[in-house]
Amino acid sequence: MSYSLNALYQEVGLSKQAVDQYQRRQLLFDNRLKQLILEADELRNEHPGCGVRKMHDTLNPDFIGRDRFIELMMELGYRVKRNKNYRRTTIAGKKFYPNLIKGMKVDGPSQVWQSDITYIPIGNRHYYATFIIDVYTKKIVGYQVTDHMRATANVAALKMALKEQILEDLKTAMKAKDKDRLQVLRSLKAKLQEKEIAERKDGEATLTEDQAIAVLMKAAKQRKESITQFEEGNREDLAEKEKAELEIIEEYLPKMLTEDEVRELVSKKITELGAEGPQDMGKVMGPIMGMLKGKADGGLVSKVVKEELSN
Repeated sequence: MSYSLNALYQEVGLSKQAVDQYQRRQLLFDNRLKQLILEADELRNEHPGCGVRKMHDTLNPDFIGRDRFIELMMELGYRVKRNKNYRRTTIAGKKFYPNLIKGMKVDGPSQVWQSDITYIPIGNRHYYATFIIDVYTKKIVGYQVTDHMRATANVAALKMALKEQILEDLKTAMKAKDKDRLQVLRSLKAKLQEKEIAERKDGEATLTEDQAIAVLMKAAKQRKESITQFEEGNREDLAEKEKAELEIIEEYLPKMLTEDEVRELVSKKITELGAEGPQDMGKVMGPIMGMLKGKADGGLVSKVVKEELSN
């Protein structure tokens, strides 16, 4: 049986030149792919845990796209094999924390922030960017770039988020010419700067998220005390002014636990510690205040502990 390749090419709508060019391109691709596989093998030997995506970012081939590279390397068996670790690395303790956002309806900014992390390849190294994102607005309110994945990066990003939120709202209040809000925000900014200077070590600011919240809680406590004094003195006009300022400050504080929520946690802690009466007040207050720091008013906690120990 005889046949003509030219006739076959003509039948399928191809030219002999096009077929030849395809074969040359395919041969070049195959040769470059062989070299790429050798480089991938060398990289995998040096870094056994390197995944195919990070492998692409490191090798950075210019003749194949990322998605095609990942698909091809997966087909060739370069998926990282994770050995199951049956060794127990954590031991469950007796300390349990409440899920404060379960069933919560997020209907405004700065109610819930979430943390996210991603890696950034630069040269032959990888850096890690930690972001604090407002769940409601979807905006990045704080960030930190480091060469590690330790929790200190999250703390630094949270610290930035709180300060930046106040500064951003300060600008908004200035544009809106909201004098009352502007006065409160300027006061908070000054208090935070004072605390930052007081905590400065080796020329660097060391104000943590807990310290920043403590500053705001102190400012809120001062307003509450002023409200009580003004109401006792029948100065409702001044009391209302302090209440308005308190509402602004509370926007930047974590949502406080209700009395029922505090009572439930106090009851569990009393049972856990084996406290039996008012004489154990000090025994309970230390651990419970450490647990509820920044989450509940100290006066409320003290009141609930006293009531629960008296029952």
